Amino acid sequence: MIVSLGEGVPPVQAQAAESMPPPILAIENIEVVYQHTVQVLRGLSLTVPSGQIVALLGSNGAGKTTTLKAISNLLPLEVGQLRAGAIRYFGERIDAVAPHLLARQGIAHVREGRHVFEDLTVEENLIVAGNALHGRGEKPDLAMIYEYFPRLKDRRTQRSGYLSGGEQQMLAIGRALIGKPKLMLLDEPSLGLAPLVVQDIFKIIERINREQGVAMLLVEQNAMAAIDIAHYGYIMESGKIVIDGTTEKLGQDADVKRFYLGYGEGAEELASFRHVKHYKRRKRWLS
Repeated sequence: MIVSLGEGVPPVQAQAAESMPPPILAIENIEVVYQHTVQVLRGLSLTVPSGQIVALLGSNGAGKTTTLKAISNLLPLEVGQLRAGAIRYFGERIDAVAPHLLARQGIAHVREGRHVFEDLTVEENLIVAGNALHGRGEKPDLAMIYEYFPRLKDRRTQRSGYLSGGEQQMLAIGRALIGKPKLMLLDEPSLGLAPLVVQDIFKIIERINREQGVAMLLVEQNAMAAIDIAHYGYIMESGKIVIDGTTEKLGQDADVKRFYLGYGEGAEELASFRHVKHYKRRKRWLS
């Protein structure tokens, strides 16, 4: 747990932090720019402990998707660049490792918009994704995927372009899981889906984490759904973290309730932390 002492005062690491699982992912004070001029991330730091779900919340444009692209080294595809800081996976720097090699090392990225191969069948999508197992001497476990997603088994011979949005999202998660990852990056899994479908998918995400021990960094605008399954949460604004804590702590914070969970005093107003004059921004400092 991080105890903040107010503006400009470094946080105190509580003794309880010693009992936390070691981080599988550590982002250390990174800065990201696009087109050599537009700065999106400004000194962002966070960690994902082994076997835990960490939620990364924030409004549109806060830099959440850019954070995931920095981890999986997709920034160069959009003329983006990591200008400062470091990204470590099991303690080793990975910010210069090619995306396909990161996948083989156990980092799976479920991108916003699903990005399934529409002209391939469900099963062909899963088989192709098994390339992440290259060099590990393992074969794709289709039975495991179909156990988590029975609907995919029913549609295994159907072209994925004809699946519903919810089914495509299941396939996207299934493709990530087929590579037996140690870390999954999930970008807006609820986007564009009906509430009941979102509920089903989040139950499956929680089950995968519990049964497979896969650590997850979950980017989500549906803050309620994310906090319900996550162990820890970070809230971003303008490319940096403004508050973090256990999801139990965040769920009880009056400002988080008002601006991100949609209830509490003034919940009907559209605002953000930076619009509240009395809010003392809590900074995270590198030790």
